[in-house]
Amino acid sequence: MPAPIQVWTWPTPNGHKVHILLEELGLPYTVVPVAIGKGDQFKPEFLAITPNHRIPAIIDPEGPGGQPLQLFESAAILIYLAEKAGSALWPADPATRYTCLQWLMFQMGGVGPMFGQFNHFANYATEKLPYAIERYTNEVARLHRVLDKRLSESAYLAGPDYSIADICTFPWIRNAERRNIDLAQYPHVLRWHDAIAARPAVQRGVEVLAENQRRGTMTDAEREVMFGKTQFAAR
Repeated sequence: MPAPIQVWTWPTPNGHKVHILLEELGLPYTVVPVAIGKGDQFKPEFLAITPNHRIPAIIDPEGPGGQPLQLFESAAILIYLAEKAGSALWPADPATRYTCLQWLMFQMGGVGPMFGQFNHFANYATEKLPYAIERYTNEVARLHRVLDKRLSESAYLAGPDYSIADICTFPWIRNAERRNIDLAQYPHVLRWHDAIAARPAVQRGVEVLAENQRRGTMTDAEREVMFGKTQFAAR
Protein backbone atom coordinates (compact mmCIF):
# COMPACT_ATOMS: atom_id res chain seq x y z
CA MET A 1 0.00 0.00 0.00
CA PRO A 2 1.59 3.32 -1.02
CA ALA A 3 2.08 5.97 1.64
CA PRO A 4 -0.69 8.57 1.50
CA ILE A 5 0.00 11.94 -0.07
CA GLN A 6 -0.42 14.88 2.30
CA VAL A 7 -2.72 17.51 0.81
CA TRP A 8 -2.54 20.93 2.45
CA THR A 9 -5.77 22.48 1.33
CA TRP A 10 -9.04 24.31 1.92
CA PRO A 11 -12.45 24.09 0.14
CA THR A 12 -11.75 26.62 -2.60
CA PRO A 13 -11.73 26.05 -6.37
CA ASN A 14 -7.96 25.53 -6.36
CA GLY A 15 -8.22 23.08 -3.50
CA HIS A 16 -11.07 21.22 -5.19
CA LYS A 17 -8.93 20.59 -8.28
CA VAL A 18 -6.55 18.41 -6.31
CA HIS A 19 -9.26 16.70 -4.27
CA ILE A 20 -11.10 15.75 -7.46
CA LEU A 21 -8.03 14.38 -9.24
CA LEU A 22 -6.97 12.29 -6.24
CA GLU A 23 -10.47 10.82 -6.11
CA GLU A 24 -10.41 10.14 -9.85
CA LEU A 25 -7.02 8.43 -9.58
CA GLY A 26 -7.80 6.50 -6.41
CA LEU A 27 -4.50 7.54 -4.82
CA PRO A 28 -4.44 7.46 -1.02
CA TYR A 29 -4.22 10.87 0.61
CA THR A 30 -4.66 12.66 3.89
CA VAL A 31 -6.00 16.18 4.26
CA VAL A 32 -4.18 18.86 6.23
CA PRO A 33 -6.67 21.75 6.58
CA VAL A 34 -5.24 25.23 6.03
CA ALA A 35 -7.88 27.62 7.38
CA ILE A 36 -7.08 30.63 5.22
CA GLY A 37 -9.55 32.92 6.98
CA LYS A 38 -7.68 32.32 10.23
CA GLY A 39 -4.21 32.80 8.75
CA ASP A 40 -3.01 29.17 8.71
CA GLN A 41 -1.37 29.88 5.34
CA PHE A 42 1.20 32.05 7.13
CA LYS A 43 2.29 29.39 9.62
CA PRO A 44 5.94 28.31 9.32
CA GLU A 45 5.07 24.68 8.59
CA PHE A 46 3.01 25.69 5.57
CA LEU A 47 5.50 28.31 4.35
CA ALA A 48 8.14 25.57 4.42
CA ILE A 49 6.20 23.89 1.60
CA THR A 50 5.11 26.96 -0.36
CA PRO A 51 6.70 30.39 -0.02
CA ASN A 52 3.69 31.81 -1.87
CA HIS A 53 1.36 31.08 1.10
CA ARG A 54 -1.43 29.85 -1.17
CA ILE A 55 -3.25 26.53 -1.10
CA PRO A 56 -3.04 23.81 -2.29
CA ALA A 57 0.31 22.15 -1.70
CA ILE A 58 1.26 18.51 -1.35
CA ILE A 59 3.93 16.35 0.20
CA ASP A 60 4.37 12.98 -1.48
CA PRO A 61 6.46 10.71 0.78
CA GLU A 62 7.12 8.49 -2.24
CA GLY A 63 8.06 11.00 -4.91
CA PRO A 64 10.44 10.51 -7.84
CA GLY A 65 13.20 8.06 -6.99
CA GLY A 66 11.36 7.11 -3.83
CA GLN A 67 12.28 10.44 -2.24
CA PRO A 68 9.78 12.84 -0.61
CA LEU A 69 8.54 15.61 -2.89
CA GLN A 70 6.97 18.93 -1.89
CA LEU A 71 4.96 20.72 -4.55
CA PHE A 72 2.80 23.83 -4.82
CA GLU A 73 0.78 25.45 -7.64
CA SER A 74 -2.38 23.53 -8.48
CA ALA A 75 -1.66 22.86 -12.17
CA ALA A 76 1.82 21.56 -11.37
CA ILE A 77 0.25 19.26 -8.77
CA LEU A 78 -2.31 17.98 -11.27
CA ILE A 79 0.36 17.17 -13.85
CA TYR A 80 2.52 15.48 -11.26
CA LEU A 81 -0.25 13.31 -9.83
CA ALA A 82 -1.56 12.25 -13.23
CA GLU A 83 1.96 11.34 -14.36
CA LYS A 84 2.62 9.49 -11.11
CA ALA A 85 -0.49 7.38 -11.66
CA GLY A 86 0.20 6.88 -15.37
CA SER A 87 -3.27 8.21 -16.02
CA ALA A 88 -4.84 9.02 -19.38
CA LEU A 89 -6.16 12.17 -17.70
CA TRP A 90 -2.75 13.59 -18.71
CA PRO A 91 -2.81 12.54 -22.39
CA ALA A 92 0.01 10.40 -23.77
CA ASP A 93 -0.38 11.59 -27.36
CA PRO A 94 1.94 14.62 -27.75
CA ALA A 95 -0.49 16.79 -29.71
CA THR A 96 -3.35 16.11 -27.31
CA ARG A 97 -1.04 16.64 -24.35
CA TYR A 98 -0.09 20.11 -25.58
CA THR A 99 -3.74 20.93 -26.16
CA CYS A 100 -4.40 19.85 -22.57
CA LEU A 101 -1.50 22.00 -21.38
CA GLN A 102 -2.87 24.94 -23.35
CA TRP A 103 -6.20 24.79 -21.55
CA LEU A 104 -4.49 24.26 -18.19
CA MET A 105 -2.63 27.52 -18.81
CA PHE A 106 -5.87 29.20 -19.90
CA GLN A 107 -7.36 28.38 -16.52
CA MET A 108 -4.29 29.33 -14.52
CA GLY A 109 -3.63 32.59 -16.38
CA GLY A 110 -7.19 33.62 -17.24
CA VAL A 111 -10.13 31.95 -15.53
CA GLY A 112 -8.64 31.77 -12.04
CA PRO A 113 -7.20 35.29 -11.80
CA MET A 114 -10.11 37.04 -13.51
CA PHE A 115 -12.80 35.18 -11.57
CA GLY A 116 -10.84 35.82 -8.40
CA GLN A 117 -10.69 39.55 -9.10
CA PHE A 118 -14.43 39.60 -9.74
CA ASN A 119 -15.06 37.83 -6.44
CA HIS A 120 -12.85 40.31 -4.62
CA PHE A 121 -14.30 43.53 -6.00
CA ALA A 122 -17.93 42.39 -6.22
CA ASN A 123 -18.20 40.36 -3.03
CA TYR A 124 -15.36 41.04 -0.61
CA ALA A 125 -14.13 44.62 -1.05
CA THR A 126 -15.65 47.06 1.43
CA GLU A 127 -15.47 49.84 -1.16
CA LYS A 128 -17.50 49.03 -4.26
CA LEU A 129 -15.60 50.38 -7.27
CA PRO A 130 -17.91 50.46 -10.32
CA TYR A 131 -15.05 50.44 -12.81
CA ALA A 132 -13.44 47.35 -11.27
CA ILE A 133 -16.73 45.50 -10.95
CA GLU A 134 -17.67 46.27 -14.55
CA ARG A 135 -14.23 45.29 -15.85
CA TYR A 136 -14.17 41.90 -14.15
CA THR A 137 -17.86 41.21 -14.82
CA ASN A 138 -17.12 41.68 -18.52
CA GLU A 139 -14.02 39.53 -18.33
CA VAL A 140 -15.85 36.69 -16.59
CA ALA A 141 -18.48 36.76 -19.35
CA ARG A 142 -15.81 36.87 -22.06
CA LEU A 143 -14.04 33.82 -20.64
CA HIS A 144 -17.32 31.92 -20.57
CA ARG A 145 -17.74 32.76 -24.26
CA VAL A 146 -14.26 31.39 -25.00
CA LEU A 147 -15.08 28.18 -23.17
CA ASP A 148 -18.46 27.90 -24.87
CA LYS A 149 -16.87 28.19 -28.31
CA ARG A 150 -14.28 25.54 -27.49
CA LEU A 151 -16.89 23.21 -26.05
CA SER A 152 -19.10 23.66 -29.11
CA GLU A 153 -16.29 21.97 -31.04
CA SER A 154 -15.16 19.37 -28.51
CA ALA A 155 -16.73 17.27 -25.78
CA TYR A 156 -14.01 18.30 -23.35
CA LEU A 157 -11.35 20.99 -23.29
CA ALA A 158 -8.45 18.86 -24.54
CA GLY A 159 -10.51 16.85 -27.01
CA PRO A 160 -13.05 14.04 -26.91
CA ASP A 161 -11.85 12.73 -23.56
CA TYR A 162 -12.01 14.10 -20.02
CA SER A 163 -8.63 15.32 -18.76
CA ILE A 164 -6.90 17.35 -16.08
CA ALA A 165 -7.70 20.46 -18.14
CA ASP A 166 -11.36 19.88 -17.28
CA ILE A 167 -10.56 19.11 -13.65
CA CYS A 168 -8.55 22.33 -13.44
CA THR A 169 -11.38 24.47 -14.83
CA PHE A 170 -14.55 22.87 -13.49
CA PRO A 171 -14.30 24.08 -9.86
CA TRP A 172 -14.20 27.69 -11.10
CA ILE A 173 -17.33 27.21 -13.24
CA ARG A 174 -19.32 25.69 -10.38
CA ASN A 175 -21.66 27.99 -8.49
CA ALA A 176 -21.93 30.32 -11.49
CA GLU A 177 -24.64 32.37 -9.79
CA ARG A 178 -21.98 33.76 -7.45
CA ARG A 179 -20.56 35.56 -10.48
CA ASN A 180 -23.97 36.59 -11.83
CA ILE A 181 -23.61 34.03 -14.63
CA ASP A 182 -26.52 32.03 -16.01
CA LEU A 183 -24.96 28.92 -17.54
CA ALA A 184 -28.06 28.49 -19.71
CA GLN A 185 -26.64 31.35 -21.78
CA TYR A 186 -23.60 29.17 -22.48
CA PRO A 187 -25.20 25.87 -23.48
CA HIS A 188 -21.99 24.04 -24.32
CA VAL A 189 -20.42 25.04 -21.00
CA LEU A 190 -23.61 23.92 -19.24
CA ARG A 191 -23.52 20.52 -20.97
CA TRP A 192 -19.85 20.09 -20.02
CA HIS A 193 -20.42 21.29 -16.44
CA ASP A 194 -23.31 18.89 -15.87
CA ALA A 195 -21.39 15.92 -17.29
CA ILE A 196 -18.47 16.57 -14.95
CA ALA A 197 -20.65 17.34 -11.93
CA ALA A 198 -22.31 13.92 -12.34
CA ARG A 199 -19.03 12.03 -11.92
CA PRO A 200 -18.85 10.26 -8.52
CA ALA A 201 -15.19 11.21 -8.01
CA VAL A 202 -16.03 14.86 -8.61
CA GLN A 203 -18.87 14.70 -6.12
CA ARG A 204 -16.53 13.19 -3.53
CA GLY A 205 -13.82 15.74 -4.28
CA VAL A 206 -15.97 18.80 -3.74
CA GLU A 207 -17.16 17.39 -0.42
CA VAL A 208 -13.65 17.42 1.06
CA LEU A 209 -13.74 19.93 3.94
CA ALA A 210 -17.17 21.05 2.72
CA GLU A 211 -18.23 21.75 6.29
CA ASN A 212 -15.74 24.65 6.21
CA GLN A 213 -17.14 26.20 3.02
CA ARG A 214 -17.60 29.94 3.39
CA ARG A 215 -21.21 30.90 4.05
CA GLY A 216 -22.37 34.44 4.59
CA THR A 217 -20.39 37.65 4.76
CA MET A 218 -16.65 37.73 5.36
CA THR A 219 -15.85 39.03 8.84
CA ASP A 220 -13.56 42.00 9.42
CA ALA A 221 -11.00 39.68 10.99
CA GLU A 222 -11.04 37.37 7.96
CA ARG A 223 -10.77 40.34 5.60
CA GLU A 224 -7.73 41.60 7.51
CA VAL A 225 -6.06 38.19 7.21
CA MET A 226 -6.92 37.71 3.55
CA PHE A 227 -6.39 41.21 2.18
CA GLY A 228 -5.02 43.46 4.89
CA LYS A 229 -1.80 44.07 6.73
CA THR A 230 -1.70 40.71 8.47
CA GLN A 231 -0.22 38.99 5.44
CA PHE A 232 2.70 41.43 5.41
CA ALA A 233 3.26 41.10 9.15
CA ALA A 234 3.33 37.30 8.72
CA ARG A 235 6.64 37.46 6.89
